[in-house]
Amino acid sequence: MHKRPALDEYASFYQTYMDKVPDEPIIDTLKQHLTDAAALYRMIKEEDGEYRYAPGKWTIKEVIGHVIDNERVMAYRLLRISRGDKTPLVGYDQDDYVLSSHFNDRPLSALAEEFEHVRRSTISLLEGLKDHQWDCRGTANDYPVTVRALAYIMAGHELHHRQILTERYVQKN
Repeated sequence: MHKRPALDEYASFYQTYMDKVPDEPIIDTLKQHLTDAAALYRMIKEEDGEYRYAPGKWTIKEVIGHVIDNERVMAYRLLRISRGDKTPLVGYDQDDYVLSSHFNDRPLSALAEEFEHVRRSTISLLEGLKDHQWDCRGTANDYPVTVRALAYIMAGHELHHRQILTERYVQKN
């Protein structure tokens, strides 16, 4: 369906995320990640939602909330770039977002549900793109990026944080 992004389609600091994405159609990957992440989020007990594996680290709720926020930001970038908007898009400070989020005041089940809604929205957006839109280029956070790369970044970012949740939070808690 759609080829993997080339190295010139995204900033090099996203390579860690790109390396996590399997070689299959990206929409299929996002759908599978939706199922897998939702299952993980729903198995975590509510009383564990504010667990941090170390001082100064985000809680489980904050990690999930960060994944949601990041997907929204990346999907917004993807939407604008896919529609031909050439306006450079600014970056965002993930720590400031989490600090202002109040994720810990929300039930874990609500965050799990919100993730599912946001991911389904992302998938719908991607399914509506024409082939040429996947190649659209723009600038985000002062780096060139394509629509295709943004889809892969979202997939790899979510998987990165799901692996951290599994390794440092769920298995240790």
